[in-house]
Amino acid sequence: MSLLLQSIVLGLLLGGLYALLAAGLTLYFGVMRVVMIAHSAFLILAAYLAWYFNTETGLDPLLSLVITVPLFFLVGVGMQRLLISRLRPATLTMMSVLLTFAIALVIEGLLGYIWSGSQRRIRLPYGGSDIEILGANIAVVKLIAFGLAAASLVALFLLLTKTRFGQALRATIQHPEAAELLGINTDRVAGYGFGLGLATAAIGGTALSLDATIYPSLHWHWIGPLMAIIVVGGLGSIPGAAIAAMVLGLSQSLLQIELGTTWAQTCFYLALFLTLMVRPQGFFGGRLAQRF
Repeated sequence: MSLLLQSIVLGLLLGGLYALLAAGLTLYFGVMRVVMIAHSAFLILAAYLAWYFNTETGLDPLLSLVITVPLFFLVGVGMQRLLISRLRPATLTMMSVLLTFAIALVIEGLLGYIWSGSQRRIRLPYGGSDIEILGANIAVVKLIAFGLAAASLVALFLLLTKTRFGQALRATIQHPEAAELLGINTDRVAGYGFGLGLATAAIGGTALSLDATIYPSLHWHWIGPLMAIIVVGGLGSIPGAAIAAMVLGLSQSLLQIELGTTWAQTCFYLALFLTLMVRPQGFFGGRLAQRF
């Protein structure tokens, strides 16, 4: 019973992190119908930058967010304006897969060239600490990562629902042509939306670095589950991606009890196949997608 309770708590914490990591992918597709294969590569890049910041300064890696979040936002805006916007609209989705796949390979190659292929891990003073919650011992770093993910998702929700930029972004997601008729500069909004998605990668990668061993090719381990989450949740639906992330994160944690870590991840791919067969638009891609 104690093991089951601990798995449930860990699953919820993992689901919160998955929700943050998938939010950026949802933004890319919602704004421009871009399938951003390189999103997970940027996650690992952010994790490496957090590790390097900690190694060189001795400061907490969370402080690196002051640098990486605005940096990734600017990189995202530049990518959209210099690369993505030059793709032909008729083949945008297909060509974006090839383009961002190439970007992911470049990032992986640069990480290996600069820091070699050796595995890296941040050593934190509180890295081995844990807290007892309802009889379950939870690592402090997992709680910090979940808190960072939850705060970021709340901030993203408020930005999209309470600001003029958020309204313009949601209008662009729902109907770009109608948004243009209302006077919204959809190209500029798309650039900022792309930058916002990449900024979430900076936060997610930093949270990931607190409790993970990183290496250049680690991003291939993440892209499959994240793609499954946004498909199950409904492409373009941020609330749908968050719900799917929590459900699949909890499922993975519970399956680890019987199947182990490796086989437990198959729940993402089974959910993906089931969604494509039963409800291709995603289980939350109808009503929730319209609201967002």
